Amino acid sequence: MQTTEISFRSGVTKLVGTLTEPTPRGRGPIALLISGSGKIDRDSNMKRMPIDVMGQVAAHLEGAGVSSFRYDKRGVGASEGDFSTTGFHDNVTDAKAAIASLRDRLQVQERPMFVVGHSEGALIAAELVAADSTLAGAVLLAGTATSGEDVLRWQAEGLAKTLPKPVKLIMGLLRQDLAKTQSKRLAQIKASTDDVIRMQFVKVNAKWMREFMAHDPQETLLRIDLPLLAITGSKDVQVNPADVERIVELAGEDSSGHVLEDVTHLLRSDDGPATVRTYKKQIKRPVDVRVLNMISTWITDVAAEVAVESAS
Repeated sequence: MQTTEISFRSGVTKLVGTLTEPTPRGRGPIALLISGSGKIDRDSNMKRMPIDVMGQVAAHLEGAGVSSFRYDKRGVGASEGDFSTTGFHDNVTDAKAAIASLRDRLQVQERPMFVVGHSEGALIAAELVAADSTLAGAVLLAGTATSGEDVLRWQAEGLAKTLPKPVKLIMGLLRQDLAKTQSKRLAQIKASTDDVIRMQFVKVNAKWMREFMAHDPQETLLRIDLPLLAITGSKDVQVNPADVERIVELAGEDSSGHVLEDVTHLLRSDDGPATVRTYKKQIKRPVDVRVLNMISTWITDVAAEVAVESAS
């Protein structure tokens, strides 16, 4: 494995990431890896929560002969910028800049280039392949086919069901409804105009929240005319696993989808109840090998088809 730290510009902001290549270097496929939401670095790690999704995906792809590039978000790790004022559309712009930089730096015009995104990264990956027909395809990990606002409401309803009985009892006595509380918070964010606001004494990136809530991936998926693979776990409590079927329906005949049994939003296998309360235990385990193998097999298969088409 060969790793190189490289930087690129998105507008005036310098972003930094890691290029991982097989040894020896070849002219095989290359994938841009895009992490999920939150203040997380190139490996999908954040303070006190080292998820390491893209770090493990990169290592697995290298073993399959696939190069990859992953980068720190604005204001995270080695990248410049301010995370707290970065919106969803800024993140899309940064991913497009990463694609352009890879093409200039590696002269990858003759190499199949894929995008692999997790959670928010899946939404960004869909945006990229919908806008750039020169890409080879995209893998959407824990993606969604509904608006961000609908996703947040679905999360609140699901979370309420997983609360311990004593907590449910207390909330009932206090006449608190989690879904109604979430609705009030979302309304407050939608009514705001500042990039950053305070809610219950906590700073919130309102710009990102407003853009995420307004984003409807269905329109994007309808514009995709490239191979697409959607993977979600049956125990995902942050996006609805049923959305996989809708993603495939919208993206067309070159798309395929899988809901993997007992896999969570963190792409770990968990035979217990579907809940966020086990996340810290889950991250001590590796990303489910079914997820990794499905990604690498799909990329190498599509890359082989691209090579055959180019030669004919």
